[in-house]
Amino acid sequence: MSTDTAFRSKYGPWALVAGAAVGLGAEYARQIAAHGLNLVLLDRDGDPLRATAEDIRSRCGVQTTSVVLDLARPDILDALRPQISDLEIGLVVYNAAISTVAPFLEVQPAHCEMMVDVNCRGPIRLAHALLPPMVRRGRGGLILMSSMSGNVGSTQLAIYAATKAFNLVLAEALWAEMGPHGVDVLAVQPGATRTPGWISSQRPGEEMMPAMEPADVVREALATLGVEPTVVAGEVNRQGAALLASLPRRQAIELVSAITATLVRNDRAPKA
Repeated sequence: MSTDTAFRSKYGPWALVAGAAVGLGAEYARQIAAHGLNLVLLDRDGDPLRATAEDIRSRCGVQTTSVVLDLARPDILDALRPQISDLEIGLVVYNAAISTVAPFLEVQPAHCEMMVDVNCRGPIRLAHALLPPMVRRGRGGLILMSSMSGNVGSTQLAIYAATKAFNLVLAEALWAEMGPHGVDVLAVQPGATRTPGWISSQRPGEEMMPAMEPADVVREALATLGVEPTVVAGEVNRQGAALLASLPRRQAIELVSAITATLVRNDRAPKA
């Protein structure tokens, strides 16, 4: 059985990618389509989402459905259900996240709550809706995007890092619960990755640290799905994670905070 045939048999015929317009989400969509799965693509940014969907459709010859949707909505399932009710979705990737960089006391409470809505409540809502059919079929997969920032608290990333810790633990627990039912779950922990969100946190013309390309992160994630519950993408990042884990907690927090303190604040409204 070819790799693509096995992938389609396990996770097809449809995949849903949340946060699919650009960056890692768009790359997940491209690589999943290359395995032959049809796609439901969700994002709140309609124009780039439709452009990504059209590019994938023309390159890969799969079906694509674009759904422009704010993933912070409490009624997300009601809004989404008419679009997917007739589709057999065997793979869900929750990549959507608000990656705000700013001191905690300078972030408005409403913005903090929106981060929790998108980063935490969103994956719970989709998992509750889409995992039961996979369990009944005895096959499927769920990928939740965590982050290396979810391992250690650090300055300027209080809410974001906490939400990524939430996703890590949620995915690991679901891996243990869903595995006996034939459903694979994976938490992906990227380090610095050259996405629009990461670029917005860097000083113009400077890169604080080497960054991975989205294609490399996604390739490693899809290869690990069904093998391990968690993957830290990239050998250098794995070495860094091991180093941090070996340090006393205070030293790890201080070390990571010395790095994240240099990030550019990005919670301000963009200029017109």
